[in-house]
Amino acid sequence: MKRSVLFALAVLLTAVPAFAQTWQIDPAHSRAQFTARHFGISNVRGDFSNLTGTVEFDGKDVTNAKIRATIDVNTITTHVQQRDTHLKSADFFDAAKHPTMTFESTSITAAGAGKYKMTGNLTMRGVTKPVTFDLDAPSAVIKDPQGATRVGTAAVATINRKDFGVAYDGKLPNGTPSVSDDIRIQLDVELMQPAAAPAGAAGGRGRGN
Repeated sequence: MKRSVLFALAVLLTAVPAFAQTWQIDPAHSRAQFTARHFGISNVRGDFSNLTGTVEFDGKDVTNAKIRATIDVNTITTHVQQRDTHLKSADFFDAAKHPTMTFESTSITAAGAGKYKMTGNLTMRGVTKPVTFDLDAPSAVIKDPQGATRVGTAAVATINRKDFGVAYDGKLPNGTPSVSDDIRIQLDVELMQPAAAPAGAAGGRGRGN
């Protein structure tokens, strides 16, 4: 009888779903990067340094995770100031009217060992389209020296910029486009949960690096 009770209790405990926790995207250790072909002969890379947002994740089942991310368009850099200014203009991102891009996941499905397909709605220049990323399984969870919990992952996708109204159409005399329509996006994301405050603490000073 005692064994039966213990077995039933074990079954109930393993059947209880893990509760999702809210992880913050750490902008100091995360990047949204892009690659475009220039004149069809070389790659030009750039990135956005202010990637923020949240991930609802129980630490176990990636397919149940929910991602919401925002990119500050004005943080774009390709390490060439003249080009960065052009990319912020109405020819490309139109940062004055659309200062942010957003992504919100709608589904995540397994795609082989350590791999997933993450589909969601990407909004750029006021246009929202579905995009599917190849998503890596999250890293092992670690504790940093300040006691915060951290985990990392990466994702890549390719979009057609003209689907989002980025319609700049510069060409060489022979018709070769100056900027490719297909743009590769790479996300490197570190998520964190701050350390719990000590019991009875009225407040504390933040620490970071």
